[in-house]
Amino acid sequence: MNHGVSVLITVTGPDRPGVSSVLFAALIRHGVELLDVEQVVIRGQLTLGALVATDRDPEGLQEAVEQAMASIAMTVRTSIESDGEQVRRASSHVVVVLGQPITARAFGEVARALAAVGANIDSIRRVADYPVTGLELMVSPDPTDPHEHPHGTLRAKLVEVAASVGVDVAVERAGLARRSKRLIVFDVDSTLIQGEVIEMLAARAGASAEADVRAVTEAAMRGELDFTESLRRRVAVLAGLPVSVLDEVADELELTPGARTTIRTLKRLGFRCGVVSGGFTPVVRRLVDELGLDFCAANDLEVVDGRLTGQVLGEVVDRAGKAVALRRFAAEYGIPLEQCVAVGDGANDIDMLSVAGLGVAFNAKPALREVADTALSHPYLDVVLFVLGITRDEVEVADAAEGVLRRVPLPTQP
Repeated sequence: MNHGVSVLITVTGPDRPGVSSVLFAALIRHGVELLDVEQVVIRGQLTLGALVATDRDPEGLQEAVEQAMASIAMTVRTSIESDGEQVRRASSHVVVVLGQPITARAFGEVARALAAVGANIDSIRRVADYPVTGLELMVSPDPTDPHEHPHGTLRAKLVEVAASVGVDVAVERAGLARRSKRLIVFDVDSTLIQGEVIEMLAARAGASAEADVRAVTEAAMRGELDFTESLRRRVAVLAGLPVSVLDEVADELELTPGARTTIRTLKRLGFRCGVVSGGFTPVVRRLVDELGLDFCAANDLEVVDGRLTGQVLGEVVDRAGKAVALRRFAAEYGIPLEQCVAVGDGANDIDMLSVAGLGVAFNAKPALREVADTALSHPYLDVVLFVLGITRDEVEVADAAEGVLRRVPLPTQP
């Protein structure tokens, strides 16, 4: 076909069966070639767009389409252009906006930031309405600009704007790299679970010991203390405690909201899921069994005559050790590091997140947020799924099929 004329057809109105068939019956009669089509339904209202090419009588096509749509009470708008074949521009980046809620002002500022760096929004879809609202934007650079804006510049601009309006923004390159993730590793304390295990153990040694350990932990997570030294100082406080305290603390662990949903969903998709922790193996093993995780790495405590000695055995899983563990597990499963995801909250997670193809800072300290690919500030771990392009609808359809679908009421927003 000689693509002399293109016609853009936009149909709007109440969504119901048969709208597409009526439109395409009219298009078939005129022998057009379909170049592009897209449809969205929001609260029962349909917008259907079709770009077609014709080499004869575009005005007749326009009239036929208008009559066909009028017969089913749909509104149609057509635009005739003589610029030849139109080609959909491939989006180069995905921008996920997350908020509770996403206000019009917040989204407007994100859109303004994209425009400021010459990026066009090609499409928008909702990926979540629970526990946060999530919108996924497919974005591409200005086609008239010969210099594509670097990924880092785009992310830095959007993060700056998002922080000022109270939403989270994740920026990733679009394409196969985003959809090829196959292994995910979580930090444990204050990431997969709520709270810090070492502080829970120290509480058994007395209130003053717990306070001292908490202060050291916070300094270590901010990156102000060497993690290995801080761990040894904290573990020393546990000397003399019966080994049974490890089981007691394991019984008290509270998973971060959304943790079960996240692991369950990723395992359905074939992900290898595990934990790499600066915590302790007996406690972490309980999580491995409970959640059906594939692997774990953590520290071992010395026990003599049924009591903790206050010493750590073997190599400490510190900041560098976490990255080493991630590399080891990726190699064992034959998964390239580019296809790995790491999620953590403290400075000792910096190397692990840097090694992974996607590093996610979860309610993290500033030292980690600065180097992570994505920083999340909502207290729900399943938000990680939306960053990976998995929608809440997809999660809930799968959960419903297994009989495990439920929505826990969320705290009322102030």
